[in-house]
Amino acid sequence: MSEAVLGVILAGGLARRMGGGDKALKTVGDRTILDRVVERLRPQCGRLIINANGDPDRFSGFGLPVVPDNVPDFAGPLAGILAALDHAAAAGPDADLVVSVAADTPFLPRDLVGRLLRERDAAGAELACAGSDGRTHPVVGLWPVRIREELRRALTQEGERKIDRFTARFRMAVVEWPTVPLDPFFNANRPADLEEAEALLGRLAD
Repeated sequence: MSEAVLGVILAGGLARRMGGGDKALKTVGDRTILDRVVERLRPQCGRLIINANGDPDRFSGFGLPVVPDNVPDFAGPLAGILAALDHAAAAGPDADLVVSVAADTPFLPRDLVGRLLRERDAAGAELACAGSDGRTHPVVGLWPVRIREELRRALTQEGERKIDRFTARFRMAVVEWPTVPLDPFFNANRPADLEEAEALLGRLAD
């Protein structure tokens, strides 16, 4: 566990491809996707929060702070990351990094934070994000709290909404994970993905 890292589960999307509602509260096996994300990420962080808009009571069973976007109009994952950076800054100097993950990724690696930290430092980079199967996953990333004002300007003054365009301003380490026995960054966007996630459960070794 890294005490200096605040974990944020980004659950603020509109889930249009899933037909609306909260993707994170859909079930895979006998547990919600969010329950699986929390179980995997919580041991890796000093503290954990959920970023979500609307009524926070729907997440009350998880016992975690629910932090809404502080940029209006569902500005995407960058808004959730900014909310987490602001939350970490308000908590004091002990949390100087935020790790973000998507709320619809039930198979996150249990070494996510440790590898992002190590490989970011080894590369002398400012940010780090996950990669697998030749693709980068910038929503699954490590963010220093000190960039929050630059992110705020990008969102509120420049209208930036694309996460990869924002991260291109910084040196980023991309940390690759294997996709055998499964891609740990599989995400459930559509109803059919829930069926695929059920099938993938049998491949898990942990």
